[in-house]
Amino acid sequence: MKIATVTLNPAIDQTVRVDHFQPNRVNRAQEIRFDASGKGVNVASFLAGYGHDIAVTGFLGQANADIFEQFFTSRGIDDYFVRIPGNTRINVKVVDVINQQTTDINMPGQPPPPESMQTLFRAIEALARSCDWFVLSGSLPPHVPVTIYANIITQLKQQKKRIILDTSQEALRAGISAGPTILKPNLEELQYLSGHALTSEAEIQQAAHQLLNEDIELVVVSMGKQGAMLVEQTTTLIATPPTVTVKKTFGAGDAMVAGLVTAHIQGLSLADCARLATAFSVGTIAHLNYDLPPPDTLRHYFQQVQIRNY
Repeated sequence: MKIATVTLNPAIDQTVRVDHFQPNRVNRAQEIRFDASGKGVNVASFLAGYGHDIAVTGFLGQANADIFEQFFTSRGIDDYFVRIPGNTRINVKVVDVINQQTTDINMPGQPPPPESMQTLFRAIEALARSCDWFVLSGSLPPHVPVTIYANIITQLKQQKKRIILDTSQEALRAGISAGPTILKPNLEELQYLSGHALTSEAEIQQAAHQLLNEDIELVVVSMGKQGAMLVEQTTTLIATPPTVTVKKTFGAGDAMVAGLVTAHIQGLSLADCARLATAFSVGTIAHLNYDLPPPDTLRHYFQQVQIRNY
């Protein structure tokens, strides 16, 4: 079964490791690395690493596309990205491993020309011939209408595709109205939709449950160290991750999405779906690179995830 991810606003991540990082000071870095990234690119990377057949699309600045092209080739990922003029943005991540802290500096991204929007929809139409699952992930570049995910979802639902949406703010609100299969907001995004703080599990559960309808089958709320809440019409589960040394925090939500897709393709129960998605997420934060840990390590994390009914 083939999976496609859509990343409208990819990034090259410049990750700088600075132990005992202090703002407003001269800091000395231990290492630096550059990675092809963006939420959907990360999801594709995790899925390809797990052995899935993957294709990717979205908008990619042609001036610095090399790092992405080399990455896709190395992972066996089919590249359907629409090239646009200029550079793909570079996001800076300052990682302090000692204090388990990450500081992100994210750029807005490159606005795509109007004709590129039509090219993107044609690419998605082509992918729909071979892909059963679509993952729509990440922020929008400047000047892209907030309804773009909703329009993609509407297009894909006509062809009976299954869709996971992981975005934020008004793009999330508009996307929900089109009815994807699975939503994966984090707590901050769920609070944005609710318009108020959610301070208890009961409030989180209620806010997530209100998003379910005949199209949206599952809402997965990622809650950081508290784990994740998985909400279906008749069942709510809370998955608590095992304690690990956190090497970085970015990529955890993308790994969770990859785990959710994998679990659904494997036909796992909701509890095992929660375990696998959490294991993917834990495996990502416990390592500085963008790879899933080996299968034995993932299995170990899977067995350590605690599940309780809410």
